[in-house]
Amino acid sequence: MRSASPRNLRGLAVMRLLAVAACVCLLGAGAAGCSTTQEKAAAKQIESEHILKAREAEEKAKAKKKHQHAKSKAKSKEGK
Repeated sequence: MRSASPRNLRGLAVMRLLAVAACVCLLGAGAAGCSTTQEKAAAKQIESEHILKAREAEEKAKAKKKHQHAKSKAKSKEGK
């Protein structure tokens, strides 16, 4: 039976350390990418809310204008 030499043990320890370091780096990069995606999603949600509010305000203004136009038309009919 062969005994493990100290040189081989150091090589294995270095390889394990490199593997652990690579895994930590990958996990860190994944977490950073995830937060970036969350930030983009939050920005899109804010943009969507802004668009919906603007559309709602535009529809209200349009309805108000239509209502005022109908009122003025009714008044002109009463005057005839």
